[in-house]
Amino acid sequence: MLVLSLLPLVGRAFAAVDARPNILLLVADDLGFADVGFNGGKVIATPNLDRLAATGVTLADFRACPMCSPTRAGLLTGRWPLRFGLMRAVVPPWSRYGIPAEEDTLPELLANAGYRQRAMVGKWHLGHSRREQLPLANGFTRFYGHYNGAIDYFTLERDGERDWHDDDRTSRDSGYSTDLIGAEAVRLVQRAPTHEPWLVYVPFNAPHGPYQAKDEDLKKYPKLEGDRRAYAAMVDSMDQAVGRILAAVDARRDTANTLVLFFSDNGGIPRVGSSNAPYRGAKLTVYEGGTRVAAAMRWPAGGVAGGRKFDARIGYIDVLPTLLSAAGVPLPRNLDGVDFLPAVRGTTPLPQRPWFSYIHQNEDAHAAVHLGPWKLVAHGDFFAAQPASRPALELYNLDADPAEKNDVAAREPDKVAHLHRLLREFGTWQMPGVGLYTEGREGFVPPKDWVVGAAPRAADAGNPGSATKKKRKAAK
Repeated sequence: MLVLSLLPLVGRAFAAVDARPNILLLVADDLGFADVGFNGGKVIATPNLDRLAATGVTLADFRACPMCSPTRAGLLTGRWPLRFGLMRAVVPPWSRYGIPAEEDTLPELLANAGYRQRAMVGKWHLGHSRREQLPLANGFTRFYGHYNGAIDYFTLERDGERDWHDDDRTSRDSGYSTDLIGAEAVRLVQRAPTHEPWLVYVPFNAPHGPYQAKDEDLKKYPKLEGDRRAYAAMVDSMDQAVGRILAAVDARRDTANTLVLFFSDNGGIPRVGSSNAPYRGAKLTVYEGGTRVAAAMRWPAGGVAGGRKFDARIGYIDVLPTLLSAAGVPLPRNLDGVDFLPAVRGTTPLPQRPWFSYIHQNEDAHAAVHLGPWKLVAHGDFFAAQPASRPALELYNLDADPAEKNDVAAREPDKVAHLHRLLREFGTWQMPGVGLYTEGREGFVPPKDWVVGAAPRAADAGNPGSATKKKRKAAK
């Protein structure tokens, strides 16, 4: 009854607001679906994320990729990363590939709508071999954090070189990475203008390995051991950082018109203590536990509040169109994602559409396609019309069997054939890009302090974002 009573008030607040919202985008790394209290977790303390869900909307069927780089690529472009070579695998330190200059990103598109502060704090993981692959060349006006995954939380190194940056310069700041990310995000929120909208994108590296935690957080979990204990402490530390960031938002006069979206980049890893319950699978799988992630959203002035639960299937490629729509920005025609705000508000249902997952990081390939309640899971040579070897195909009815325990492919050959056709069509969109994870690893030597290329020209220093990229596009 309480939720129902709040809805008319929320609707009136939404109708009265015309201003473009501030946008705070929070992304966790390898967080399990049930590692947060708002999804039933009881082991790890996540009071701040739970409060976000309690005052906003829990996105109960939010989808990500089975690993992180593709999720980050899709959320920043609104397109299946398969279309530009970034869906097959993560971008390892030795890869030469990154987000292509031709792709328009969220901060680039917001720049034309008056979002002058477009900051990123945390983990990039979308290419680092050339300067044009880095955040400042892709629409962000401020960057603080690291380029690679799996950095050391205390030394801030990857492969023996310091991977911590302040804009385009090496940062010598010391501390625990989660704390540094949280502190910089707080500063950006506090200093953001009150007369114009802003974007702050905070992709944490926590709780991704290596499993390293501060003593004060480890002490909270004396009954756990080893990586499980460290993992719990790392999630706890991230939640504390989220709490400090949200407190900075709530201290602002425009807090009601701040759109906050939180989700994980993929599912968790059970062997280190993560839980994706009640779902099958984990990170690096296309089962529900690898791709159905913890997520919540809050925007009181926009009608997203009240502690409700939203059960429709949405995901990472929908982030860009949803945020652009909230900001009043016309949507590019080449998007794969959709604006889910009307559906969350209860005014317009989502269109039925196939939802794809794909991973081919090592020798084995895996994919899935959802349509309505049905989900096809495929292993092997599933994209080829005439495969060299027959792929293994599994079919699940997620309405009746969300844990994917009962493969009904033998009973539903027509549904299997239809979904497999959709999956093969999806495969025709694939562009060359990042390859197998180990490709290029042999003999690789990282650059000093992970600095690449020359510093930007003085003419680009005032806006190290979309202008540089547009020049590159025009030159092609």
